[in-house]
Amino acid sequence: MCGIIGIIGKDDVAERLVDGLKRLEYRGYDSAGVATIHDGAIERRRAEGKLANLVRELRDEPLPGTTGIAHTRWATHGAPTTSNAHPHATSEVALVHNGIIENFKPLRAELMARGRHFDSQTDTEVVAHLVSELVEQGASPREAVAQILPRLHGAFALAIAFRSHPDMLIGARLGSPLVVGYGDGETYLGSDALALAPLTQRIAYLEEGDWVVITADGAEIFDKDNQPVERPVTISGVSGAMIDKGNHRHFMQKEIYEQPVVVAQTLRSYLRRMENEIAMPDMEFDLGAVKRITIVACGTSYYAGLVAKYWFEKFARVPVDIDVASEFRYRDPVLEAGGLALFISQSGETADTLAALRHAKAEGQIIAVVVNVPTSSMAREADLLLPTHAGPEIGVASTKAFTCQLAVLAALAANLARAKGKLTTEEEAEIVWHLSEAPAALNEALSRDGQIEAMAHLIAPARDVLYLGRGPDYPMALEGALKLKEISYIHAEGYAAGEMKHGPIALIDELVPVIVIAPSGPLFEKTVSNMQEVQARGGKVVLISDAEGIAAAGDGCMATIEMPKVHPLIAPLVYAVPVQLLAYHVAVAKGTDVDQPRNLAKSVTVE
Repeated sequence: MCGIIGIIGKDDVAERLVDGLKRLEYRGYDSAGVATIHDGAIERRRAEGKLANLVRELRDEPLPGTTGIAHTRWATHGAPTTSNAHPHATSEVALVHNGIIENFKPLRAELMARGRHFDSQTDTEVVAHLVSELVEQGASPREAVAQILPRLHGAFALAIAFRSHPDMLIGARLGSPLVVGYGDGETYLGSDALALAPLTQRIAYLEEGDWVVITADGAEIFDKDNQPVERPVTISGVSGAMIDKGNHRHFMQKEIYEQPVVVAQTLRSYLRRMENEIAMPDMEFDLGAVKRITIVACGTSYYAGLVAKYWFEKFARVPVDIDVASEFRYRDPVLEAGGLALFISQSGETADTLAALRHAKAEGQIIAVVVNVPTSSMAREADLLLPTHAGPEIGVASTKAFTCQLAVLAALAANLARAKGKLTTEEEAEIVWHLSEAPAALNEALSRDGQIEAMAHLIAPARDVLYLGRGPDYPMALEGALKLKEISYIHAEGYAAGEMKHGPIALIDELVPVIVIAPSGPLFEKTVSNMQEVQARGGKVVLISDAEGIAAAGDGCMATIEMPKVHPLIAPLVYAVPVQLLAYHVAVAKGTDVDQPRNLAKSVTVE
């Protein structure tokens, strides 16, 4: 979601702050701003919309100062206007904030009763006034922050600059990530390591409740009880090159094309090819004793979990419950002792999923996490960490993270089946073989890109699109519809093909394209019969299948997309490619913002 960067530098920092914001654009935003301390005063530049607008502001009115903070905002409280853009400031402090202050209304009323004036509609400005009020009364910045943090309810990452202390920034985190970067005579704050990549790779991750005072000489970190603590400095391994589009038009296109490589990298951690075995990290619990699995995730990660439900139940014969994270805690789920709670997230910071994880942990569940950021909050709180190796994913619409999640979940399902005694040595070897085939199959699927691009004009004029699939292809229909909605703004819905007759068939006419995901196999004939019901009512069908399936379906489709013939286990990974490419090319044809679609954020750090 929103992005933070702060620099205590040797030279003017405004340009580098904006460069940092550019690296955070992938998180999604609708306004941006910068503040520095210069000649004993706080100076700000803010703008609605894209960073180009802020750059113009800075070109017209340059911003000197060697200490500064900057922010990209995704609106929660208050419209995306310049007055609501961060940094928020008083005469004494400037402040940027990711997250949400849930009790801001009573705090605002309290401050207004004492005569404080507000310039914005945001929850964030409350924090600026609370800190400023104490500083104006003579408190030091450290004393003010230590006194105010316990009064804030919700989730936040904060970076605060002080007019009277131009050589200091204070950061704090609760529920939203914040990192400290160590440079040569400079120190930095950032939402993540990627924000600081060109500045330093020496990173310390603040833990829940931590706050930090940074100067040019380094950082002093305190825990929620205001006690000094040490947080390990790690080498992030993140470089600016990782966020280069290369020769691709969009990050999303680049990340779709990276899938064969990153899926291979991910599988390398989970397959022992020489021994024909699935390899998992060491576990401090007996996987074979697990009697029930609860999967929790949001968005695309939830659809990866839906596919995994089929695998866990088919291969390991273990029952699976699955919830969207935002609903999980509120239905008061029954969690059996010794159950495994599995959380899936690209960022590892998604607020709903993280809250659900902590609820499950409090209920005595074993916590497993499939995550793309091994230093994230979820990763650090897991009993079993299962990293994907997709690398930074910049496009808001998830692509390569999704297929890497599927690869890890397939390996986990097979490992669980072996632990349960449901998988023979020969069957395990067969699964290893088929998973090993996935990168090559993904490459072959990508070879259909030109064909998909050529047919995008058939879908682009539509106002509504339906996706159909059965079995593990049903979650792929949901994922395909989500991708199209996210980046082309066409209304799309995914359905289990057998549900067509229970309502959605009423929508069918010649103006509603229907995308059918149907690899040949045991469910093919049933799915094709549903497809033929669509065709009989004048519906225009795009069939995604292999050569055998396309031949068996016969004529009558508006278009077909031929996929390689693959084992059903890896079909979801392979069939992710055409639904991603179709959404991508339709969005390009419509001229929408592919990498940063409206109203969306990459990492949703508020509930």
